[in-house]
Amino acid sequence: MSLRTRAPWVVLPAVLTLVVGASAASSATGGASDASPTAVTYDLLLRRGHVIDPKNNRDKVLDIAVKNGKIAAVGSKIDPSHAKQTIDVKGKYLTPGLIDMHTHLFRGPEDAYSDGVLGLPPDGFTFRSGVTTALDTGSAGWENFELFKKNIIDTSKTRVLSMLNIVGKGMAGGDKEQDLDNMNAAEAAKVAKKYPEIIRGIKTAHYEGPSWAPVERSVEAGEIAGIPAMIDFGSAKERTIEELLTEKLRPGDIYSHVYSGLRGELGEDGKLSPALAAGRERGVLFDVGHGGGSFDWNVAMEGKKEGFWPDTISTDLHVTSMNAGMKDMSNVMSKFLAMGQPLKDVIEESTWKPAQALGRKDLGNLSVGSPADIAVFDLDKGTFGYTDSFGLRVDGKQKLVTELTVRAGEVVWDLNGRTAKPWKPGAVGDKTHTEHAAP
Repeated sequence: MSLRTRAPWVVLPAVLTLVVGASAASSATGGASDASPTAVTYDLLLRRGHVIDPKNNRDKVLDIAVKNGKIAAVGSKIDPSHAKQTIDVKGKYLTPGLIDMHTHLFRGPEDAYSDGVLGLPPDGFTFRSGVTTALDTGSAGWENFELFKKNIIDTSKTRVLSMLNIVGKGMAGGDKEQDLDNMNAAEAAKVAKKYPEIIRGIKTAHYEGPSWAPVERSVEAGEIAGIPAMIDFGSAKERTIEELLTEKLRPGDIYSHVYSGLRGELGEDGKLSPALAAGRERGVLFDVGHGGGSFDWNVAMEGKKEGFWPDTISTDLHVTSMNAGMKDMSNVMSKFLAMGQPLKDVIEESTWKPAQALGRKDLGNLSVGSPADIAVFDLDKGTFGYTDSFGLRVDGKQKLVTELTVRAGEVVWDLNGRTAKPWKPGAVGDKTHTEHAAP
C-alpha cells in the first residue's frame, strides 16, 4: 500500500503547489534556451553526480542546475558555461535534501525540550548530515508555538516544520506532560490551521497513564486540521500496541520509535508483534525515531528478517541522542545499509516518503521547479561500527558521509571546500564575512 493511498486526507496547501515554467520541457533534458552559448542561465551547476531521486525514478549520473533557489534543469550534459558556479561531484551520490521526521529544536532557557536545554538549534546539526528540512516533534504545544516560531522557525536557514503537541505546554517535562486537562483537540487544531504550511501533524508523547485520551485527542485534532497524528506510545501496560495500531490510529497516522522494543514491538517469542503488520495493512506509517533510547538491534534485525522496513528514517535528534548511538541522520541511514537495505530505499525513506507523509510533496525530490534542497554524499568503504541505544554494536562495510548540502540554492555545508578557491601565496579571500555577525 502506497503512502498516497494510506493518507488520502493529506492535501497540500494551494500555496505550495509547484508551478513549472514554460521552459521546463527544455530544462528537463539539460537544454538551455539562451541564444548566446556563454549567457549565464544558472546560479549553480552540480555536475556528474550519481542522482538518486526516488519520486522521479532517477538512479544514474546526471547534472543538476539551480536558479533562484529552485531546481532549474536536470540532464546528462548541462553546459557549465551557462552557470555562475559549477561544482564537479563525480563519484558522489546526489540526492534531494534529507527530511528528518523526528527532531527536538525548541532550544531555550528552560529544563526540558519545550524552550529548554535538551533541544538543539537546528542549523548547527542539520546541514552537516544532509538534512535541509527538520520536523520538530512535539517540543512546542498549542500554547507556546508562537514563541517556537519566533525564536527558532523564523530565524533558521533549515526549513523547520512542526508536529504540534496535544499538550498545550508542549514537552515541558514531568507532570506537565501528564496533564489531561492541558490536552485540547480544538485548541491544537486551531493553531495548526493557522499555520498549515508549518504545522504538519499533531504529536502525543511521554504519557504514562492508562487513559487513551492523549491518543484520541491527537487524532481528533488531526481530523479537524486535516493532518496526521504522530504517536510516541509512552509506557503504560493498560494500553496495548495492538489496540493502538488496529483501532485507534487512522491511515496516514505515524507510529514512531518502531524499533525501540520498549512498547511491545517485539514479542516474547522474538518475533515482531503481529500488530505492526496489521497496522501497516490499515495504512499506519512507521518511523524510526532512533533517539537516545529507542533503537534496539534485536528489534531492527528481526524487522529485517521479516521484511518490515520503516516508512521513514529519522533521528529523534536532541542533546543526549546526538552524543550516543544515534549521532546524526547520515549515521542512522548507514545503519540500514549495514542491515542490507538498498541505498535507493534508504534515500527514499529519508526524502520522498517523509515528504508524502507530511503532505509536503514540494519537498524530498529533484523535480524541475522544486526547492533546490540538495545533498551530496560519499559512500565510504571500510569497517564501521554502529551502536544501538543499549550498548550493542553491528559492524557495516559502508558509511554515508555528507560532502555538500544545498538549501534553497545556497551551499550551506561544504566538507572539503569544493566551493572555495585554492590558496596560493598572496591570495586574498573574501573579507566581507564577520565572525560574530547576526544571521
